[in-house]
Amino acid sequence: MNPPLLSVIIPNWNGAAHLPTCLEALRRQTYPHREILVVDNGSTDGSLSLLAHYPEVRVLALGRNRGFAGAVNAGIRAARGEILVLLNNDTEAVPTWLEALAAAFARHPDAGLLASKILLFDRREVFHSAGDYYRVDGIPGNRGVWEPDLGQYDREEEVFSACGAAAAYRRALLEDIGLFDEDFFYSCEDVDLAWRAQIAGWNCWYIPDAVVYHKLSATGGGPIASFYDGRNFLYLIAKDYPLGLLRRFWPRVLRAQLRLAGEALRAWRGAAARARLRGMLAGLLTWPRVARKRPQVFARRRRSDAELLARLRPD
Repeated sequence: MNPPLLSVIIPNWNGAAHLPTCLEALRRQTYPHREILVVDNGSTDGSLSLLAHYPEVRVLALGRNRGFAGAVNAGIRAARGEILVLLNNDTEAVPTWLEALAAAFARHPDAGLLASKILLFDRREVFHSAGDYYRVDGIPGNRGVWEPDLGQYDREEEVFSACGAAAAYRRALLEDIGLFDEDFFYSCEDVDLAWRAQIAGWNCWYIPDAVVYHKLSATGGGPIASFYDGRNFLYLIAKDYPLGLLRRFWPRVLRAQLRLAGEALRAWRGAAARARLRGMLAGLLTWPRVARKRPQVFARRRRSDAELLARLRPD
């Protein structure tokens, strides 16, 4: 049986300062059956000129900013691999990263998606993500974030979601549940896809040998991230949170949103806080449009509320 082709998809928007480190690390990968695609969201910083120095890279120039989800979807449609691997442009993967992902998919035929071990680029003993979680109160998060790496996440295990900064997906999964939801644009599109995967009966595994270093929020963050977090946390509830669980846990969900709003109000002078409140308002105003996608999500349902609840983290 031939080893699978892995398609590495790198969304890029004005990331010329970061791309060389990312692409040179991919040149050092020990897994040979790979292709590299950079999907450019209308960069104006010379990214396209820089990419001419990497002839092994396929470049998809979109000409405008379609966000993380839009760029990734364009890359998935153009990719040839049976495994689709997402990688942020501000990362450095260890040489055995792709090899570890390919081996993990072979070990776990139940896995639709895999989470990498993501450490901070400038503090390589500190976690960004050891897989992602989703809490009963409707708040997603990075497992292990800011913790020093003391071996506590060295075990290969199931998690709820894979952080999209360095994640891998079977093409069969995406053919089953669909691609990334471009309404999310930036932030939480990976959690939305994980919700749909979990509902449809697919599993997500965390692979500690698949190590990537990430310059956290080097090409995002600040008010932009705060706006989309504020909006998209609500989008996840509107679209993916099972109604049976929402009827049971809505007080916790409401308290969590009120707490976030209260924290933002107390920090009103900060641009990020004001952006989060704008995002929350936008989420409420567009809630009905997003909620109309719910029947399509649950049409693929293969897990009960009880099975899904067992995969959530208590708040």
